[in-house]
Amino acid sequence: MLVLVAPGQGAQTPGFLTEWLELPGAADRVAAWSDAIGLDLVHYGTQADADAIRDTAVAQPLLVAAGILSASALGDMTDIAPGAVAGHSVGEITAAAFAGVLDDTAALSLVRKRGLAMAEAAAITETGMAALLGGDPEVTVPHLEKLGLTPANINGAGQIVAAGTTQQIAALEADKPEGVRKVVKLQVAGAFHTHHMAPAVDALAKAAEDLAPADPKVTYVSNKDGRAVATGAEVLERLVGQVANPVRWDLCMETFKELGVTALLEVCPGGTLTGLAKRALPGVKTLALKTPADLDAARELIAEHSAS
Repeated sequence: MLVLVAPGQGAQTPGFLTEWLELPGAADRVAAWSDAIGLDLVHYGTQADADAIRDTAVAQPLLVAAGILSASALGDMTDIAPGAVAGHSVGEITAAAFAGVLDDTAALSLVRKRGLAMAEAAAITETGMAALLGGDPEVTVPHLEKLGLTPANINGAGQIVAAGTTQQIAALEADKPEGVRKVVKLQVAGAFHTHHMAPAVDALAKAAEDLAPADPKVTYVSNKDGRAVATGAEVLERLVGQVANPVRWDLCMETFKELGVTALLEVCPGGTLTGLAKRALPGVKTLALKTPADLDAARELIAEHSAS
């Protein structure tokens, strides 16, 4: 059973779309998306520097566009035939497109509004996020709460991401929880999936009113609690609320396990989620789409593990 997953913010790197845009029709397709959402995705995916694509309002649509584009290079969802789809944080919108809940243009329109709303919320207070490597969640989580931080991403495989003000992140760097090997500040521009994002929830709820979600055509696993969600309306409701609530990727991986996952394919810019899967899902084959050079290996993985 193949699971198709999409990464979240922080996975982007300068120029990562360049080779993908050389595929037949890709540049025109991304240019059309750019026109539809009022953001030059071609420029940001090929020429912009790290600081420019770190901007939440840019990074989020860029990641969703990259995920949809790289997956479509393998065919449509009937060709890939995943047993389940999921995305980490903003990757949930990519996964909603994979599941047919939103069409590509609707997904990109929603993520553009999400990125703008979250950037606006992040500008209210200087905040950030940091990954904690190692440690026991039962020790780490209370320590974070003592410092006023939120465990915003509980990723499994020994990784928790803390979020809060820059002063709280600095306090964490000076006072690591017992057992944590390293604290790594992330290249994101805000404390996502915390109460700091509450203003963005209202803006996103308003944007969602204009959408007509379809029910998922493939099992859609939610960040909220790792549960499979059966209706498009509930997927959309969860996408709205999730910006201010922790990502439970650990529970998503537990669900993959229960579903009988044998392979996990991560769309562009892949690497983060396959890294977690290698540690948390031993025996499961993993592959990350980074450049079009990975497509042949992905097709082999699909042939061996998909439901088609």
